[in-house]
Amino acid sequence: MENQDISLPLEEQTEEFVVNIGPQHPSTHGVLRLEATLDGETIKDILPHLGYIHRGIEKMTESLGYKQSIYLTSRMDYLSAHINNQACSLAVEKALQVEVPERAKAIRIIMAELQRLTSHELWWGSCAMDIGAVTPFFLGFRDRERILEIFEANTGNRLTMNYITPGGVMQDVLPSFVSDLKTLLVKVKGYLAEYDTLITGNIIFQRRLQGVGVLPKEMAISLGCTGPTARASGVSCDVRKYHPYDGYEKLEFKEILNDGCDSWARYLVRMEEMRESIYIIEQLLDNLPEGEYRAKMKGVIKLPAGEYYQRVETARGELGVYIVSDGTNKPYRMKFRTPCYSNLAAVKPINVGAKIGDLMASMATIDLVIPDIDR
Repeated sequence: MENQDISLPLEEQTEEFVVNIGPQHPSTHGVLRLEATLDGETIKDILPHLGYIHRGIEKMTESLGYKQSIYLTSRMDYLSAHINNQACSLAVEKALQVEVPERAKAIRIIMAELQRLTSHELWWGSCAMDIGAVTPFFLGFRDRERILEIFEANTGNRLTMNYITPGGVMQDVLPSFVSDLKTLLVKVKGYLAEYDTLITGNIIFQRRLQGVGVLPKEMAISLGCTGPTARASGVSCDVRKYHPYDGYEKLEFKEILNDGCDSWARYLVRMEEMRESIYIIEQLLDNLPEGEYRAKMKGVIKLPAGEYYQRVETARGELGVYIVSDGTNKPYRMKFRTPCYSNLAAVKPINVGAKIGDLMASMATIDLVIPDIDR
């Protein structure tokens, strides 16, 4: 019997075996397969298998123009579509040295923070369901739907918006946008209070996350983890603070940090981030600039030959867009540094030696979106 401990009595001897977790959706929130080597219930090794939905987005950009390439980014982390579009647009604007109107910048930030809220609400529901609570999943979708209605009314889409474009935004927001959003934010604050009553304060839920999936600060840094996954390990890395864009430097907000390093800390960071997103949006709604919503841009965009890089803070961490231009209307090379690909590296070290029952808890709080990896 392979890997058998012959020093134990025969009835206590165990044998390592392999369990495939995924690639079906319920286990991994996307088509990811984890090849887990187990000794009883203890995880000895984990090997992620990627590429089930690889679409070659980076290669496709080489045959498309810069405007068309931006639309592809909505399909990476589809729960951060606005922010992905924003990153690509900022990279193009940096290369062209285009000044974006103040109204467009404010609308971009509002949409980006609403996107962060929708993403975290969906995460909250699915995280609770992974632990064993079913009701929060329906509540998360219920509350997220209200924001999606705002997206649909103002951008025409609900999931992959393609609303933020080089120079600004595709179209201006509706006249009722400010009043509708103020009304909605009052409800969202009530939702968050309900979340805390139902789940955050639940002692069973706390015990299922505390001390599970521990990611030390040094390991988070060495693996290149970003976003809430890293900040829950005490790593200060919010791009909105260190490399502000579109006017974040003018806003007052906190970078949410926690030194707990475990699944519970990652949960708490995201819960507080939702409150900070509301605070950011409220500052802009009271002072939404007038004027144009888009700078004048040529129909065909050609970037000067050179290399350009732009980073933004998505719902899951740092997204970097690297463009190599040869002076034509199509990028010579476009590379995306996505947060989920780097955060996936933490799955093995934080789970080896743990129990198989805790794997889903740590996976849920890392919050992977698989198309962000398979690009």
